[in-house]
Amino acid sequence: MPARRILVDLLGFTGSRGGTETYVRELLPRIDALLPDVRFAALTGRAGTERVGAFFPGRVQTLGAVGTDPATWALGAVAATDAIARRHRADLVWAPANFGPVLRGVPRVVTVHDAIYDEVPGSLAQRVQRGVTSWLMRRSARTADRVLTVSHAAAESIGRHLGVPSGRIAVVHNGSTDPRPVADPAREVASLAIPAGRPVVLSVGNRMPHKNFPGLLAAVAALPREQRPVTVIAGSRLPDPLEADVARLGLEADVVLPGWVSDAQLEALFQIADLYVCPSLVEGFGLPVVDALRRGIPVLAHDVPVLREVGGVAARYADATDATAFGAAIGAALVSPPDADAREAARAWASRFTWDGAAAATAAELERVLSAGRRR
Repeated sequence: MPARRILVDLLGFTGSRGGTETYVRELLPRIDALLPDVRFAALTGRAGTERVGAFFPGRVQTLGAVGTDPATWALGAVAATDAIARRHRADLVWAPANFGPVLRGVPRVVTVHDAIYDEVPGSLAQRVQRGVTSWLMRRSARTADRVLTVSHAAAESIGRHLGVPSGRIAVVHNGSTDPRPVADPAREVASLAIPAGRPVVLSVGNRMPHKNFPGLLAAVAALPREQRPVTVIAGSRLPDPLEADVARLGLEADVVLPGWVSDAQLEALFQIADLYVCPSLVEGFGLPVVDALRRGIPVLAHDVPVLREVGGVAARYADATDATAFGAAIGAALVSPPDADAREAARAWASRFTWDGAAAATAAELERVLSAGRRR
C-alpha cells in the first residue's frame, strides 16, 4: 500500500505564539513515530521556515506571501492550503492552530484550542479583528471532518459559539513539559533583577485581554504594601504593555516584567517561585497551570471550569475579577503553602497529562479520518 500523506498547515507558526506552537512542537515528532506509513509535509510562511524545519518530521514548503501578520496567514489558509494539498495528493490536511481552509475539499482535521475570541471580545478595535478570526474559525470548524480540542470546557464553548455538533468534536488534553531544573536558578535569572528576600509570585502568558494581567496587578496592589510579593509576569515583547498599569498602581518595586524569557530562565523562575498565579478569565487548556503543578509549585487560579478541569483539587481557586478577594487569596496561599504530601499529590495529578498520551490520542483521530477518506 502506498504511503499516505498528511499536509500540516503551519502558516501561522512564527515562534512567538505560545501554547499553540508548543502543541505542534511536542506532538508532531511523536505522531510521526506512531504513524510510520504516513508521510508528513508542512506548509509554513516566511517566518516559520527555519523554526518549523527544526522539529518537523518531513518536507517543509514555504509560502512566500505569508508573513508574521494574521491577515496573510488567514489568506494563505483560505486560498492556498487546500489547493496545495490537492497538488501534492495529500490524503488529509491537519490545521493544528485554530483554523485552516473554510470550504470542503481534501479531508481535514482542525484543532480549535478555544473560542476565546467569542468569550472575551476585547476593545472595539480588537472586536473588529477578532470578528474576522472568529468567522474563519467557525467556517473552518464547520467544514472540517473532525474537530479536535484540548479540554471539555473548550469543547462546550466550541459547540456553543462555533456551532459544531458535539459528535464531531474530540477532546484530547494537552501534555505537560518534563521538568528540566537548572543547577543554579538564581544565577540563571540574575539578569532579570528580581528583588531578593521576598516571596515570588510567577505568572506567564501573552498580553491578550483574556489573560487578565491587569486584574492580577490590581490584586497585588490591593495587598498591604508590606505583604506584597515580588510578582514576575513573563511573556511579552518589550516595552511591556503592562508597564502603564504598574506605574498607575504604584507597583514599580513589586512587579518585574522581563519580557520573553529563555527555556532555562523559565525553569529557573519555576524553581524560585513560591506561588504560580493564573488570573485568566478563560483558557482552552491552561498549560502553565499543569506545568507548575508538575514541578510541585502551589497554584492559585481564577475559578472557571477549564482551570478546575486541568488543576483539579491540586490547585486553589478564587475570583480574579475581584481585586480585593484575589489579592487576599494570593496572600493566604503564600502564608499557608501546601505540605510535602500535597505537593507530591499535585505532581501526580499533573503527571497524568503527557505529550505521549496526547500524541497517541491525536494519531488515532488522524487515522480515523484518513481511513474514512480511503473508504470514500
